[in-house]
Amino acid sequence: MAEAYCVKCKAKREMNDAKEVAMKGKGGVERRAMTGICPTCGTKMFKILGAKKD
Repeated sequence: MAEAYCVKCKAKREMNDAKEVAMKGKGGVERRAMTGICPTCGTKMFKILGAKKD
């Protein structure tokens, strides 16, 4: 499970339905991120991840 900060609850929580997505970054580079749902309030949560390690 991925942990992210919920803006509505103002606390770090484990995301429900967490999945990795790709988002646009500067210079056309894709950035990795995790998105999911807060188990307490149901708000969409988002966490930006680091670069892939080869």
